[in-house]
Amino acid sequence: MMSCSGPEEAADGTSPDPPPGIAGVITFDLEPISEDGLTGPPDGLRSVSYEFCIPADSASAAEVLAIDTSLEFHSSSPGRIGCSDTQTLCIGSTHQPEWRSILERLSALDYVTRIDQTFWE
Repeated sequence: MMSCSGPEEAADGTSPDPPPGIAGVITFDLEPISEDGLTGPPDGLRSVSYEFCIPADSASAAEVLAIDTSLEFHSSSPGRIGCSDTQTLCIGSTHQPEWRSILERLSALDYVTRIDQTFWE
């Protein structure tokens, strides 16, 4: 798993603690993503899409949508992440203001156990 927190070392030489919820939940590296939510070479910038599973109920959907308005819900697809029949696949994008804070808040939810990068095929 790749790092997704800030600086690699604290001033005292130890690794800083990642924000609550991030450790072990976000499985892709956030460092290459700019403040604008884009990554890649200057002539090929693109956003990063991500996916996660939530319980298949309206309360969970409303809660994550209140955090991340970029979300699309796919109840009939497990996605690459492998949502179960009792879960809904959510796909979002980093190309939005405060994308890092949004991912941190999503990762802190008890029912969001993993957030993976989405690779469109």
